Parts: sequence; structure tokens; C-alpha cells
Amino acid sequence: MVVSILRFNIDLPDICSIKEKRQILRSLKDRSMRKFKLSIAEIDFQDSLRFAQIGAVLVSNSRQYGESVLHKLLSFAEDMVPGRIRDADIFSEFY
Repeated sequence: MVVSILRFNIDLPDICSIKEKRQILRSLKDRSMRKFKLSIAEIDFQDSLRFAQIGAVLVSNSRQYGESVLHKLLSFAEDMVPGRIRDADIFSEFY
């Protein structure tokens, strides 16, 4: 079993409220789960107005497949989020 993990930060400079930030992140999470069939959550900076950290996980039987799906998710997030994606890390663990 291979667990592929993506972690990235989002810089949201034009957000005016926590409610607006959460709306953007909820849309990203919902659309990503439907499109890529993976688990995704906000993992840090929940109370920050300007920043968010997102984690996504995909369980598969192939490292190449898992990491390719997460690269597609990263491209999808870059197109969808009105802020800037920074510090993206993708790696896999074997169990």
C-alpha cells in the first residue's frame, strides 16, 4: 500500500474575512474530493486571514499513480484559488 501526500500553503492577500477564506477553501476541498477521489483538509493557519495550509492524501498501489494525481491536484488548485500557492511538497510512504 502506498500513501501519497501533498502539502502546500496558500497566500490569500485580498481576502477580507475568515468567512470569505473558508468559502474559498471549502469550494477547493469539495471540488477536489469529487474530481480526484482523495482526502483533503486545511491542516494549519485556520485562524489566519491571509494564509492557509492544505494537506491531501491518496491511497493507491503505485507511487507513480499517487504522485501524478497529486500533481494534477496542485495544478487544479493553482487555477482555482485566487491567491498564490507556495511551498508545495509531494511525497509517498510505503506500508
